[in-house]
Amino acid sequence: MPGPPQHSPRCTVVGARRSGIAAARLASDCGYCVFLTDTTPKEQLGDLSWLDHGGIEAEFGTHSLDRALDTEVIVSSPGVPPSAPILQAALERGIPIVSELEFASWHAQAPIVAITGTNGKTTTTALTAHILSHTGYDAIACGNIGLPLSDVIRNDRHDLPARRIYVVEASSYQLLWTDRFHPRVAMILNITPDHLSYHGSMEAYIRAKWKIFQNQTSDDALILCADDPHAAEASRHARSRVRWFSLHPVVEGMYLRQSDDCIVEVCSTVEAKLMYRSELPVRGVHNVYNAMAAALAARAFEVTNENIRDSLLSFAGVEHRLEHVRTIGGVEYINDSKATNVNATWYALEAFEQPVVLLLGGQAENNDYSMLDATVRKRCRAVIAFGEQAPVIFNHFCTMVRCYQVRTLADAVACAHRIAEDGDVVLLSPACKSFDEFVNFEHRGTAFKELVWQLPDVSQ
Repeated sequence: MPGPPQHSPRCTVVGARRSGIAAARLASDCGYCVFLTDTTPKEQLGDLSWLDHGGIEAEFGTHSLDRALDTEVIVSSPGVPPSAPILQAALERGIPIVSELEFASWHAQAPIVAITGTNGKTTTTALTAHILSHTGYDAIACGNIGLPLSDVIRNDRHDLPARRIYVVEASSYQLLWTDRFHPRVAMILNITPDHLSYHGSMEAYIRAKWKIFQNQTSDDALILCADDPHAAEASRHARSRVRWFSLHPVVEGMYLRQSDDCIVEVCSTVEAKLMYRSELPVRGVHNVYNAMAAALAARAFEVTNENIRDSLLSFAGVEHRLEHVRTIGGVEYINDSKATNVNATWYALEAFEQPVVLLLGGQAENNDYSMLDATVRKRCRAVIAFGEQAPVIFNHFCTMVRCYQVRTLADAVACAHRIAEDGDVVLLSPACKSFDEFVNFEHRGTAFKELVWQLPDVSQ
């Protein structure tokens, strides 16, 4: 696939949401003739006044294929499925399709750290940017975390900060349409079944994730989890230097030493202490993994372990991921709305020693709740099932733990408030997508926090 055209370039952007708008504006600034198209009616897309100043042609409510396909390249937004007729028509005509992530990377003038995985991407992206920013780099967390890479690169084109590093959360949707994407540091945290209806199969999902390192060379670093069953095969396909993180000893990388619960770095058989697990300000074994992965990314830029430790000590976590909301009458309310699959909920439950009242529910895609059975029996006082999956969840867990079935998240919070006891944790970790009741997981998490703050304080 060619890089960006050098003369009279034409670019069609499919999708007028956040990343599509960012790609269109970057393309316009870079001299492309831009056509933006979205089947969503214009009145449902919010403020589009910026179109009047960008010289961007746009259509809404339909895709005019003849106009859209009169282009050298199509930039597809992550929410557009590969089966979309406009993308299929482009493939039939041999028109290159790239993601916003790929397109933005063509114009990057600073190193990229790219982070993917089924779970932990957002926290690890935030952690990595936090460490680098506290150790002399001008690192910015962007990509799937909520700030499109195109927006950042567009702002940097005329005023690139010194020691800039782009720390990019990369979803499988974004990686699918990459061809030349070349991060200096690539990271795959884990791979478990997710987004299979979008990709078509688990194999296709894995292939999309692996594209994060396809253009790396021996000068680059690939960070993999030795405890993930797909990592060994990924390493065999890599040309870059592989460093591992694990709960068990590794040859090269970082691991949690069981004898003293200390995270150590291994380099050429020499071990160096990073920090004790108890020092991490974010709880849960998944955050041990995330911290090791972020630390290895920083080590690739020669940040010392001492500086990494100091940075980790000041990390406050990310919104909607094991986020403390409020304590009422000895009951702690935790917002883990970002847990949109079963694996993420398993990790969340493993973070608590206290009895848990677990709020599960939403919209699911062939969820296998059986992987939660042992930890639910061990840690949960009750399960409250809500939303579209409520009957399925209730039927699965009702024989192993006290179980309630309600209709909405508001009902679930009210039920939890009634049954939770002093010393319990009320945990929203839904294991499901949010689209039956909310726009996205952020909307769901914000609603949960508002509902919790509306509860009466029994101590008063």
